Amino acid sequence: MIDGVKNRKLETNADERGHLVEIFRDDWKFYEPAPAMSYYSMSYPGIIRAWHRHTEGQIDHFVCPQGRIKVAIYDDREGSATRGKINTFVIGEHNQRAIRIPGACWHGFKVIGDKPAILINFPTALYDYDNPDEERLPYDTDEIPLDWEEPPHG
Repeated sequence: MIDGVKNRKLETNADERGHLVEIFRDDWKFYEPAPAMSYYSMSYPGIIRAWHRHTEGQIDHFVCPQGRIKVAIYDDREGSATRGKINTFVIGEHNQRAIRIPGACWHGFKVIGDKPAILINFPTALYDYDNPDEERLPYDTDEIPLDWEEPPHG
């Protein structure tokens, strides 16, 4: 696991009416430091939203309550014990998990499956519209050894 990356199984409480999933609790100590805001995005099947990273210390916490996404994290931080490593997670309604992403690591996601996906993020910093804390690379960059278009193995 990349240094600073964590994932937490989210319990699904289901009955004949539907289901309820807790996605944030202060007593988990998973969302550290504490989130400054939250937002959600909807993406269509096959869409890739990658790559970006934060340079001012922001940490992201991803949850996918609807649909299915592949989250990828790449560590190229100077001095990191896990530099050069990639972590991937397939999360969504079939596998409810929260993923903690050190913002200094490159990260992104791809919607997999045949329906739109909702991503909820709990970032630890407010978005600054005038001076966004982001660096970006195209999803198909040669700087990160991951091919989003490669079919899964197995």
